[in-house]
Amino acid sequence: MADAAAVPPPPAPVDLAVAITPLVWPAGRVLHRVHPDAYGATVFNPGVNGNARFSPIRDGSGAPIPTLYGGTSFDCAAMETVFHDVPHAPGLKTVGRHRIADKVHAVIAPTRDLALADLTATALRRLGVRRGDLIDTEKDRYPGTRLWAEAIHAACPALEGLAWVSRQDDRAMAVVLFGDRIASTDLAAAGPSRPLLADVAAYGELLALAERIGVLVV
Repeated sequence: MADAAAVPPPPAPVDLAVAITPLVWPAGRVLHRVHPDAYGATVFNPGVNGNARFSPIRDGSGAPIPTLYGGTSFDCAAMETVFHDVPHAPGLKTVGRHRIADKVHAVIAPTRDLALADLTATALRRLGVRRGDLIDTEKDRYPGTRLWAEAIHAACPALEGLAWVSRQDDRAMAVVLFGDRIASTDLAAAGPSRPLLADVAAYGELLALAERIGVLVV
């Protein structure tokens, strides 16, 4: 069983609210999203299932908080999803096409400014937690990192999500948005979603990324 205690616990709500650094994600700033085709481009995951760094999470009443993940590039979105579990090891690595079969790539942007919690390295220093304890952890620590997301959501009612430098692609920012504070209508798709396997251009971009990280899609 995962040990949430291995991640330092978040501060008390009053201290957390003071220590959090807000970050404005401006209207129109693009987010790339790779997600199951069961959801539309701007539709939030209901927040019930899954096992991600900052989801699923619940609010103070115990209700699930819908979430939507995105990144500032296609590579970031693909690394955080399709290639998330590729090991850091030399030699040939493979990812099955079945992991990609239901995935689509969408480009979306907020139609208004969003207020997010800044979880980049300098902001984490003010917050009193190391990046290695919150962002660079393995999956077995996710129960502990999700406690931070829930604590920030509870202590900072004006904040609408979290933003950090992606662990999987440190050239890009990653975000998770809170669906109880951002409506799907606050987000707009830049165009139709691209099925990763069926869309020739999208699949080509995916294979180019796979080659760079030493992965064979089989």
